[in-house]
Amino acid sequence: SAGVIAYMGAFITAYRDDAIKQWSALLLSKGITCSEGFTLRETLGSPVQIRSWIIDKLPNDAFSIENGIMLFRSNRWPLMIDPQGQANKWVKKMEEANSLKVVKQNQGNFVRTIENAIQFGNPVLLENVPESLDPILEPILLKQIVMAGGVATIRLGDATIEYDKNFRLYITTKLRNPHYPPELCVKVNLLNFMATADGLQDQMLGRVVAMEQRELELQRQQLIVEDAENQRQLKEIEDKILYLLKNAKGNILDDEVLIDTLADSKKTSNIIQEKVKVAEQTQARIAKVRMGYVPVAFQASQLFFCIADLASVDPMYQYSLDWYISLYETAIEQADKAKILDDRLRNLNACFSYILYRNVCRSLFEKDKLLFSFLLTTKIMLGQKTLDAIELRFFLQGSTSMDLAEPNPFTWLSDRAWNDLLALSDMAAFQGFKDEVKHSGKKWEEVLESNAPFPLINDIVGERFDTFKKLCILRCVRPDAVVPAVQLFITEIMGQKFIEPPQFDMKECFADSKCTTPLIFVLTPGAAPMNELTKVAEEMGFGSRLLAISLGQGQGPIAEAAIQDAADKGSWVCLQNCHLSISWMPYLEKICEEFSEDTLHPNFRLWLTSEPSPSFPAFVLQNGVKMTMEPAKGMRANLLGSMQQVDDSWFDTCARRNEFKKMLFGLCFFHASVRERRKFGPLGWNIQYVFSPPDLRIS
Repeated sequence: SAGVIAYMGAFITAYRDDAIKQWSALLLSKGITCSEGFTLRETLGSPVQIRSWIIDKLPNDAFSIENGIMLFRSNRWPLMIDPQGQANKWVKKMEEANSLKVVKQNQGNFVRTIENAIQFGNPVLLENVPESLDPILEPILLKQIVMAGGVATIRLGDATIEYDKNFRLYITTKLRNPHYPPELCVKVNLLNFMATADGLQDQMLGRVVAMEQRELELQRQQLIVEDAENQRQLKEIEDKILYLLKNAKGNILDDEVLIDTLADSKKTSNIIQEKVKVAEQTQARIAKVRMGYVPVAFQASQLFFCIADLASVDPMYQYSLDWYISLYETAIEQADKAKILDDRLRNLNACFSYILYRNVCRSLFEKDKLLFSFLLTTKIMLGQKTLDAIELRFFLQGSTSMDLAEPNPFTWLSDRAWNDLLALSDMAAFQGFKDEVKHSGKKWEEVLESNAPFPLINDIVGERFDTFKKLCILRCVRPDAVVPAVQLFITEIMGQKFIEPPQFDMKECFADSKCTTPLIFVLTPGAAPMNELTKVAEEMGFGSRLLAISLGQGQGPIAEAAIQDAADKGSWVCLQNCHLSISWMPYLEKICEEFSEDTLHPNFRLWLTSEPSPSFPAFVLQNGVKMTMEPAKGMRANLLGSMQQVDDSWFDTCARRNEFKKMLFGLCFFHASVRERRKFGPLGWNIQYVFSPPDLRIS
């Protein structure tokens, strides 16, 4: 237990379990007795305390409960890695009754708040810390408490202040994978509160049952609270009896107080036991109904990790758990109703998957949209156990062997492709496949030379393999043809709509926002959102109340004043090119963190434009509505995008509509073709130019 608390806080479940197994094996090899199935919960956990944590919104999974035990059992103050904000919520709820003070390191009153909390014994939550902590916290982290005149004191900066033993410090960070220096790690108890699949599934199950079977979920919550209270009463009774037995003098049979207490406790215990029996029956009934909704909760928890993984593709692809949960609740409301539970579950899963696809797609660059569709498809299939994880790994990385296990028998096949085929044949589903290729080499040579290799593979292998296994074969022989085949695979599993990203609609994005939600345009060269934004502003009556500020040196204070003014008056502010003002980004994050519906005008909106940047504040990204702006890919998408920019009222001003329509279409078609030529590199244009929407408008 001491080893787990001292060393394991920062690691994920799998690593902790592996370390404990190795430690157990080492102890047994030295002849030291230890439990076979060690868990921190059984060794140091108090069921009553754990139940109260869960009521206070600690995720109900073994990993999070272990973190809670480590937090309270360690002598060091906790620093929690909390990108989804789950630890933050838990601490705020748990310490609510103790006058918790919440501060951020970049606030002006940061030191004063901590000084007051230390003197009056209030808990402090220092949230959203970066990779470096303020040096003024050093004596607090090291607990440099000195007794002076019988009073505990601590030196903070230049001042020496009284130290109340009830003071507690909690530190959280939103960073997904922070790198803290070793000298800081030894001063704090580093805890990993990243969301786990089990904890998230329990949350999602609670949400769907609360919306589908509201009374049932309220009853369950009530039972949990009552059960926790019953357990607390029983614990108090046990402690009181033990205390009286310990301090009893003489013959305990003559101690009237002890005998009366035992009699009362027996009555109370019997009453509680009766309550527990009734509660167990009700819980069993509720659990049966809840179990019916587990498939929906399971898929929703899996898909969250699908979008969480996108941050490794681009730093701008970050999404908060709160945003995800609100999307999930929207899907529950919109999904088609059904009398049979299985039909309802299918509708819920289908509706949520597509709503998630639509909402995430608008914040992805064109190059990553197919990747997201593929991730979504494979994540669902892995969850449903219709896809082998080993086959998926092979599809993504191919053979990892450097040497050929068998010489390549074909002159027309590259050694790399043959190596991949050998690795493919080692998998259970493809036993002996390399021999088949050897025997029918002529057919496979045709696949190599064909313009449509995927249908040919279908003809050769027939129905023996499913579509994904055929993709693995195609990956070996013709990796250049994999992308179109992946589209066919996604269409077969998920449907055509999952490979047709929705057209960008700024009004829809605006409808999804609130005054506290920043709207972020993620740009690429050639993208110009200002014309679109001006057009939407005019349509919604904000044409004269939209202020655009281009960020750069010295523009920070001007932007800050503009935001404050717009927040009071209910107008719009657009801060352009945030990536050019990295030093001011922490101030922007602070401004957005302090947004509250109570203080902001409901019509206020903050629009931001930025190229991808790792320095863009994670809080703003996670809590904002993100939209990518880039030239459309493909003739059809280009044409649709160009035609959408044409205003009907402007089009109607022409007297010769038919001729004008043909000319307009011809111009848009020409614009699309000159844009698409760029993908041919120097064959398309020897000197590249972006051909942006303003070029089309000028024409």
